[in-house]
Amino acid sequence: MVSKNASVATAKKPQALSLHIGINEVSAAHYEGWTGPLAACEFDAHDMAAIAQSQGMKSTLLITKKATRSNLLAALRKAAKALVAGDFFFMSFSGHGGQVPDVSGEEDDKQDETWCLYDGQLIDDELYFELSKFKAGVRLFVVSDSCHSGTVVRAGRPPPGTPTQRPRIMPPAVGMRVYAAHKAFYDKLQTEVAKAAGARVSDPDTALANVTVSNRLTAIVKEFKPSVILISGCQDNQFSMDGDHNGAFTEQLLRVWNNGAFTGSYARFHALIRAGLPPSQSPNLFTLGPAAAFLRETPFSG
Repeated sequence: MVSKNASVATAKKPQALSLHIGINEVSAAHYEGWTGPLAACEFDAHDMAAIAQSQGMKSTLLITKKATRSNLLAALRKAAKALVAGDFFFMSFSGHGGQVPDVSGEEDDKQDETWCLYDGQLIDDELYFELSKFKAGVRLFVVSDSCHSGTVVRAGRPPPGTPTQRPRIMPPAVGMRVYAAHKAFYDKLQTEVAKAAGARVSDPDTALANVTVSNRLTAIVKEFKPSVILISGCQDNQFSMDGDHNGAFTEQLLRVWNNGAFTGSYARFHALIRAGLPPSQSPNLFTLGPAAAFLRETPFSG
């Protein structure tokens, strides 16, 4: 007869996985000659991976040329398949944000936000759909140090600061050229996600910001079963700034984390990060799915 203590001892320990993307430049061949050089995104990814590993997570790094669409999607799908209720997944992104015209939403003039991966953009519709594939009870923590990572209000862009500062955003003129050259590809991505979700997809970012009250939740968001916390680098009408050693947002996150000395919840973590940055860059915190209990946990606690 197996004792109760023995049963507890042999119980499956929760898995904790992480994925870290840092892109200091993109492929000119896929961005119409633009490479978007940045300095600190690779440092960000390595520093986030170091936190994950210190917390016992098995980490995957996708650095610049390895940070392709296929590699990122494969890593997300592998994690979604492996993790079950009680498990933890941490993902960080540092790089340029961009936009493509939204062909699946309700307003013709809307833009879909993107992460600029090395060989092409990942549309927000795709990202949220991939996150929705994680099982119920899995906790997902996403950190995005890029522009277009806020509430997606889409206000006018402010000046980018001093000439020595590097905003993590693909210039609008470049974005227009890239979209024009690859329109069929990006339009098809949005259509395929809408089809896979089983309905016409309206803007998932708006639903993300209003998930507890919105009556217009997209098919993607409505199917969310995992618990998701996203802390982003800035509001949509702001810039996430690059630096020499870390992005401004990531640098403040590391300062607050203080090599693991931080105590408190995700909400407190976000508040302290935000308090340490200037008004021109105000990080946001979103939740998706049943995240109330998750919010009270200590960050990075697998």
